[in-house]
Amino acid sequence: MKFNADEIASVIKQEIQQFDTQIDVREVGRVLEVGDGIARVYGLSGIMAGEMVEFPNGTIGLAFNLEENSVGVIILGDYLTIKEGDEVKALGTLLSVPVGDAVLGRVVDPLGNPLDGMGPIQSSETRPVEFLAPGVSERKPVTEPMQTGIKAIDAMTPVGRGQRELIIGDRKTGKTAIAIDAILNQKNTGVKCFYVAVGQKDSSVAGVVEILRRNGAMDYTTVIVAGASVPAPLQYVAPYAGTAMAEYFMFNGQHALIVYDDLSKQAAAYRELSLLMRRPPGREAYPGDVFYCHSRLLERSAKLSDELGAGSLTSLPIIETLEGEVSAYIPTNVISITDGQIYLQPDLFFAGIRPAMNVGISVSRVGGNAQIKAMKKVAGGLRLDLAAFRELEAFAQLGTELDEATQRRLDRGYRMVELLKQGQYKPLDVYDQVLSIYAGTRGHLDEVPTVDVLRWESEYLDFAKAKYSTIREKLEETNDLTDEVRDLMEKAIAEFQKTFVPSETAEV
Repeated sequence: MKFNADEIASVIKQEIQQFDTQIDVREVGRVLEVGDGIARVYGLSGIMAGEMVEFPNGTIGLAFNLEENSVGVIILGDYLTIKEGDEVKALGTLLSVPVGDAVLGRVVDPLGNPLDGMGPIQSSETRPVEFLAPGVSERKPVTEPMQTGIKAIDAMTPVGRGQRELIIGDRKTGKTAIAIDAILNQKNTGVKCFYVAVGQKDSSVAGVVEILRRNGAMDYTTVIVAGASVPAPLQYVAPYAGTAMAEYFMFNGQHALIVYDDLSKQAAAYRELSLLMRRPPGREAYPGDVFYCHSRLLERSAKLSDELGAGSLTSLPIIETLEGEVSAYIPTNVISITDGQIYLQPDLFFAGIRPAMNVGISVSRVGGNAQIKAMKKVAGGLRLDLAAFRELEAFAQLGTELDEATQRRLDRGYRMVELLKQGQYKPLDVYDQVLSIYAGTRGHLDEVPTVDVLRWESEYLDFAKAKYSTIREKLEETNDLTDEVRDLMEKAIAEFQKTFVPSETAEV
């Protein structure tokens, strides 16, 4: 076989021209010790705080502590197969999660891996888990209502789009139920919802997902789960990961709602990590920067300026108290970061008043700005009236004889408390709320037996929808309680009162 020298030379020249010298430079270290979701690594001298590292089993870690001779790494996944002496690679990137429409309707872990058996998440976009909160000039005041569908909250402690409203109370007082109601009420509003479960039982989270699915809310909701059984690093990262997913919609001019259930458990996970890393303990053994841990998370909720698309991220953090101890370390921290709190009282809960909101301690620092005009007019003095009623009720229990005017105030108070009760997972449309609260505050329920108040409300709303649909149309059109609407409401109530039949056993 004869070789053509020119041909061979041209091939060699071509190969030389196409030759590209690629040197694979990686910073690697060795595991010195590992355990409890923490690894101490030697050799990663150029690594930065928050940078990702990879272990031989494919598990991702996060540089948490930068020390003189080693790096403290929190392991986001299975740490049981990592051994002393294993090689650790620095990846040179920040921890990111998939974002976009692909994550809606899914149940994921804090790293964005699916947990619902519905296949991989097909998303081309990611966002860093840690992101700087928008500055003052990038925000605008909160003025748009974020209706929760709960009468007591929308009337007395309204939540606006871009607000942070804390839900606080002892365990088993209905904190999660309020947050789930708020998510259910976002149906057909275009608001994307994110539910972050931190340190919850997997069975409880499965129950929440089932409720959302049954009510058609999973179409616009993402559930991020870091259950009680997962290591502390994942519980610590979960709220930030959920916020990154929600922020995507905020920065794209849309509206999002995120529920952190609950931040007490995230603080406990952060304390565990810090103590294992030998960071100095402070009050209640929490590290000194646990306030910063929560503030940099909650500051990311905002109503963006028009220049940035006017999107919003509303957050409902949940904090669990012990025996109503609101002045404990973590509760006071989060109260000082948020724009108001809904305090749920065990006594009220066990007395059957649900939601068990204590109107004296609960507050919204946005207030009437987050209400439609009609609601502002009908519920203006409701909070003060109910707080005064509670004091009057305590006074009446002493057995003192009351004058007629005081007795009337007491009777109306009992009926308003009854009217503000609401079934679980039954959010009420804001216009229906206006109709029922108007009836209560204007004294139309004063002659209705207390036990019949909720039945009266239900039947009255059905009656108003059937015979006085113009009331709702005018409310939707103006969002205001005009004289015309008020006259129509008075007429509807008067007509309905004639047909309402009290229970035979009821006492007025």
